[in-house]
Formats: sequence, structure tokens, C-alpha cells
Amino acid sequence: MTQAQKTKKAGILGIGNLLLSDESFGIHVIEYLESHFSFPDSVTLMDGGTAGIYMAPFLEDHDPIFIVDVVNLNDAPPGGIYTFSAEDVKNGNIQTRMSPHQLGILEILDICKLRGVVPETVEFFCVIPKTIDMGLEMSEEVSAQVEKISEKLVERLHEMGYDIKEKEHA
Repeated sequence: MTQAQKTKKAGILGIGNLLLSDESFGIHVIEYLESHFSFPDSVTLMDGGTAGIYMAPFLEDHDPIFIVDVVNLNDAPPGGIYTFSAEDVKNGNIQTRMSPHQLGILEILDICKLRGVVPETVEFFCVIPKTIDMGLEMSEEVSAQVEKISEKLVERLHEMGYDIKEKEHA
């Protein structure tokens, strides 16, 4: 762990819009994590919705940051899971059109960098949407990935030394 990571909490940020079917994926992942796992005080979960620039304080106060959202990739089937670093996206290593929220996140990270408080580690955990039409339900292809992405996030945090416990359900 770096010095910044020792003094800051890890953050998981789920972003999206509950009114646009699969676009709500990040929010559903946060809800799943909260209901299935117990996190130490050193990890914060946030439903960022579509908060835009208002997410800057969260990004500045946490390191590492894990952002959960949908991503549009050419010819990729709905429900596919992809992970990226902020550097992958910024450097053009990933030929993709990220969701509108992620483009906003990258701009917010640039603002944080100008202020000297950018997180050192930013990772995106994404799924390919089937539809982002108006609707309150996610497609089967995308909703099936909520648990899988949640487990990937927990595994990643375990790798970094965070103690996350699965909750016992009745």
C-alpha cells in the first residue's frame, strides 16, 4: 500500500440511472454489496447515481477507487464483464466509448489531479448493457452480472489487504 492509500479509505462508487434499465447496474452492485458483505471502516461504498462533479470529494478522499458502471464496446455481447484502469482509458489502450458517466469521472479525476488530490489507483468494473431505454428493470444478461462483479470487487479488495466478510443470511 502507498502512503496515500494508508491514510485514505478505499472507495467503491456505483454510478448510473435507475430509470434507464441497464444503466442502473452500478447502483444495483452497491446495493448487493451492502446486503451481502460487511466492510471494515477503511472501505466506503457510495451510490453515486448521476451526481457528476459532486462526486469529486468522494474521489479525493478515497484511494483506491473502484468505479462500477456500464461500458459500450463495439461488437461486445450484452452482459460481458470488463475491467480497466483510468490509465488504460486515458492512454487510448482501450478502444472504447465509455458510458457518459465514466467520461465525466475521467474529467473529474483530471480536476482532482489539478488540485493535487487525485487517487493513485482507479479501476473500472464494467458490464456491457443490452438496453439503456426507459425502464426500471435490468435485462437478464446484465442483472446476472451483479453478483459476479460484486465478487470480483471483494476479491480485489482482499488482494489489497482489506478484510471483507460475507454476511450470514437466514
